[in-house]
Amino acid sequence: MYVLISNTFFCLLILFCFYQRTLNEQLQIHSGERCFPCEICNKSFSQKGNLIRHQSIHGGVRPFSCGVCNKAFSQKRYLITHQLIHSGERPYFCDVCNKAFSLKGNLITHQLIHGGERPYSCGVCNKGFSYKNDLIRHHRIHSGERPYACGVCNKAFSQKSNLIKHQLIHSGEQPYSCDVCNKTFSQKSNLIKHQLIHSGERPYSCDVCNKAFSQKSNLITHQLIHGGEWPYSCDVCNKAFSQKSNLIKHQLIHSGERPYSCGVCNKAFSQKRYLVKHQLIHSGEWPYSCGVCNKAFNSKSILTTHRLVHSGERPFHCGVWNKVFSQKSCLVRHQRIHIGQ
Repeated sequence: MYVLISNTFFCLLILFCFYQRTLNEQLQIHSGERCFPCEICNKSFSQKGNLIRHQSIHGGVRPFSCGVCNKAFSQKRYLITHQLIHSGERPYFCDVCNKAFSLKGNLITHQLIHGGERPYSCGVCNKGFSYKNDLIRHHRIHSGERPYACGVCNKAFSQKSNLIKHQLIHSGEQPYSCDVCNKTFSQKSNLIKHQLIHSGERPYSCDVCNKAFSQKSNLITHQLIHGGEWPYSCDVCNKAFSQKSNLIKHQLIHSGERPYSCGVCNKAFSQKRYLVKHQLIHSGEWPYSCGVCNKAFNSKSILTTHRLVHSGERPFHCGVWNKVFSQKSCLVRHQRIHIGQ
């Protein structure tokens, strides 16, 4: 009888201790108290189980493996989230635009767009963001931080996506292909820009002269002409440029540097675009086609000049005689009349 009472008391004591520990953990969750700190990174947790799971990150232990691609994870929940990539499952739908997401957290973050809410504010310039990750990336503008470095050339980037794009240069991978001419690109954005060549679409128009461009960056560069802004000056000859990249290219003239070499004939060029044009000689490729007469060219600039034949446009104007020309070279030849050459 004494033994039975002792065993019963012992069991009740264990249950009481378990209940007390569970109660304490629940109280810590609600109170926000984090009594279990990580000795390595000092991150704190309200439950010991969460601390143990966290410590697997530092130990490099990844016991949960994906059966499709063998990628391993330190926690089972990360594996479950990852597996949605292979299944394509997107069970969470936005009530406003019906966009689907694989994670509920991503849906909640997305819904901030429709509400116009920007709860994350920059402490330096007060700019607001809907997503915390966008704020983190924005902070790198002020700090100059570039945490993602290329293992081949050590070039650093502020965003991981830019590093991934850059690494395609070293691997030579060009996964994006044009349906019209089969030209391939390392980035999808470059493919989209290239496809405008075939469509002839020029969605960006100048407010001053109505000249249209296929790319927004070209429009911005063009608008500097009207503003007369040339902020980048050459230290050698004082020639000014509207873009820093053009100044850097120009300075190669003074240095004589030709860093871009042809792999076939070893001819060297000061600019990459000249090398690309030159290589078409060896390949026999004519990737630029006229949408009106289907005539093909190996240079985009020649195609642009050719299109003036169909449009009848004469954009080059002589200030002396008011005579107009379809090509700049023709205007230059004409102006020799005035200077007696």
